[in-house]
Amino acid sequence: MSKYTDPAKQLLERIGGKENVAAVTHCATRMRFVLKDPKQANVKEIEAIKLVKGTFTQAGQFQVIIGNEVSSFFNEFVKYADIDSASKEEAKVAAKQNMNFLQRMIAHLADIFTPLIPALVVGGLILGFRNVIGDIKMLEDGTKSLIEVSQFWAGVHAFLWLIGEAVFHFLPVGITWAITKKMGTSQILGIVLGITLVSPQLLNAYGVAGAKAGDIPVWDFGFAQIEMIGYQAQVIPAILAGLVLAFLERKLRDIVPNAISMIVVPFFALLPTVLIAHTVLGPIGWSIGSFVSDVVYSGLTSSFGWLFAAIFGFAYAPLVITGLHHMTNAIDLQLMSELGGTNLWPMIALSNIAQGSAVLAMIYINRKNEEEKQVSIPAAISCYLGVTEPAIFGINLKYGFPFLAAMIGSLTAAIISVGSGVMANSIGVGGLPGILSIQPQHMIMFAVAMAVAIVVPLILTIIFAKTKVSKMTFTKKAA
Repeated sequence: MSKYTDPAKQLLERIGGKENVAAVTHCATRMRFVLKDPKQANVKEIEAIKLVKGTFTQAGQFQVIIGNEVSSFFNEFVKYADIDSASKEEAKVAAKQNMNFLQRMIAHLADIFTPLIPALVVGGLILGFRNVIGDIKMLEDGTKSLIEVSQFWAGVHAFLWLIGEAVFHFLPVGITWAITKKMGTSQILGIVLGITLVSPQLLNAYGVAGAKAGDIPVWDFGFAQIEMIGYQAQVIPAILAGLVLAFLERKLRDIVPNAISMIVVPFFALLPTVLIAHTVLGPIGWSIGSFVSDVVYSGLTSSFGWLFAAIFGFAYAPLVITGLHHMTNAIDLQLMSELGGTNLWPMIALSNIAQGSAVLAMIYINRKNEEEKQVSIPAAISCYLGVTEPAIFGINLKYGFPFLAAMIGSLTAAIISVGSGVMANSIGVGGLPGILSIQPQHMIMFAVAMAVAIVVPLILTIIFAKTKVSKMTFTKKAA
């Protein structure tokens, strides 16, 4: 009998037994259950298990935070419970049965963008580094940048654009691939479709605004002409095209005999989709994307921008709990394609920092509690590096008042960020390293906002811990 046997037995009993488990899997720190009847799970008793760091429900899954031991515990759990482990995809499918329509839509959007995040983060860091060495006048009394005085750094600057362009200008390729992967259709067709949206044969999307009507190349079919416009960095046209391709392929599979499906299905799925993408979906998607980005940017730069920033900064962490925060990825990417940067993402990074700072305050408050340090210290570190879930669910929501303090700190920092016009080049590491993704001219003000996101939650958490705010949350917890 291992040290995980008793906790596994207790967890199985308190989630409602084997009969209540539709699917179970795990990630880096959490057990992920899809329960037939979520109400049977006794949350208070589950959180009382010594190995458990906290619980929450997200995307139709009941998630139990275990920590770095989750893999070993998971193996013992499925062995003791005699339950077959499910793949993450199987668990997601089962979980969607517990979701309403809006939750399903958000889950689908998350499934599209989640595989792209590593590339987007790398691309954001690269763009930030290029701006540091290429745009900041740091040499010769502030008159020249590093690339202007060093051929080596000029070469680095040019070389890194190879990766930056691949990530952002050719983003539609990643989106269409991700959609076909999610929909279970031919991923190579998704890649080909994406390439047809950004092909060098087309007029680059960034050159469309400055081109005269007669300068835009066309496909001339005699009776009709189609403008040869590219959709570099465009999000919505790629999403629409990818969905149409997946829909056509799945429908064709149902009606085409297997003997000829290898020939017929790819051809009659891809060819119409490319045609529809360049005649209907592309222009419509571009218009929708431009409208969305204009509304968000206008809202953030208007005289009421501070109010929008305050609401977003205060509400972002609760959005993480619901899963609605995944929508911001599409908005950020659209802002980047239209405006060359995003003023939304800096607020996300500041919210993450604020949550980490609240945990830092709890480390100080509970400095004599060695058991809690095992949860709080790793949670604070991961939060400052952009992964907030251990901090939010393991510490801040557990006590309540640190979560509120972090939300207030995030609100304050967001107002400073938006009020000073801070823009990020792209999505980056959503924590302290996020400053590398900020456009150089805004780095100082973002650093000020970061300082606020650190100091305000830390001080407020300590104050709340000594007032009725903490007593109310502690009493509720103990009840």
